[in-house]
Amino acid sequence: MPKNSSKAKATTTAKAKKKCCKDKPRCKQCPVVLMRLAKMGYAEQDEQKPRRYTVQTDVPKKAMLVARQR
Repeated sequence: MPKNSSKAKATTTAKAKKKCCKDKPRCKQCPVVLMRLAKMGYAEQDEQKPRRYTVQTDVPKKAMLVARQR
């Protein structure tokens, strides 16, 4: 059966840190990670608050690894 794309996805809100902490791998609140997830389509940036993102809870592990790599 095909997946129903009209089904609402579970999301969480994440606030990006002001500055990257230079960890390896990057932390999940790093602004670079959230920006990469937004480019991949797993997160969406808020227009009123630029540091606030709405992230899907079902982000694949492979996508998260690619977003967090240094």
